[in-house]
Amino acid sequence: MKILLIEDEASISGFIKKGLEENGFDVIQAFDGEMGLRMASMYDYRVIILDLIIPGMNGLELCQKIRKDLNITTPILMLTALNETDDIVKGLDAGADDYLGKPFKFKELLARVKALSRRSGNQPRKSNQLVIADIKVDLDLKTVSRAGKEIKLTAKEFFLLEYLIRNKNRVVSRMDILENVWDIQFDLGTNVVDVYMAYLRKKIDKPFPQKLIHTVIGMGYMIKES
Repeated sequence: MKILLIEDEASISGFIKKGLEENGFDVIQAFDGEMGLRMASMYDYRVIILDLIIPGMNGLELCQKIRKDLNITTPILMLTALNETDDIVKGLDAGADDYLGKPFKFKELLARVKALSRRSGNQPRKSNQLVIADIKVDLDLKTVSRAGKEIKLTAKEFFLLEYLIRNKNRVVSRMDILENVWDIQFDLGTNVVDVYMAYLRKKIDKPFPQKLIHTVIGMGYMIKES
C-alpha cells in the first residue's frame, strides 16, 4: 500500500519512512510543496501524510490543491508543530482528514495511518482519469477522447499527452519532456520532441476549433484551456 509522505525535514521524513516500511507500507517521499503536488498526481495512495510547514507551498495550500485541482479524495493526515485549535480547524477546512501535532510517538502516527488506510480501502475507487476542457484521458484503459470522440494515440503520444495534462497551465521545456516522457537525462540534439508534439497536435487539436496545445517561443510547450 502506497503512502505519500510530504515532509521537508530529512530526519523526520527518514524516521517516518523507516517505521512505515517496517509495517508493510510503500512510502514515496516529497520534500517541498511543488514536488508533493507532482507526486500526488502520479499514483494512487492509501494515505497522504502532509507537513504543514514546507518550502515552496505551505501544507494548507497544497492540501487545497490536492482536493480541488487534482480532485483527489485520498485521506490526508496533517503533521505540524502548530497544534492550536485554530490551526487544526484551518487544516480540516483545507481538506485534511486528521491532524497530529509534533512531537508525536510513532505508535500514534501508525495507528492513525492504519485507521485512515482502512477508510480509504473501503471507499469505492474513482475512475482514474485526467481531464482538461473536453479531453478525457483514462489512465487505466489507456484511452483518450475529445468531445466524446475516441482518439487513437501511440504509446509515446499517450505519455506525452499525460505529461502535458499533469502539468496543465505550466510551461514545460523540451528537456523536461525528454526527461519525463523519454527518460533521457541529456539533450539528444534532435527535434524528436517537436516531431511528436506535431503528431499530437494533428490528432488532439487539428480536428477541433479550440486549440489546447501551445508553443511558448524559446521556452517550450504548455496545454491550457484558453
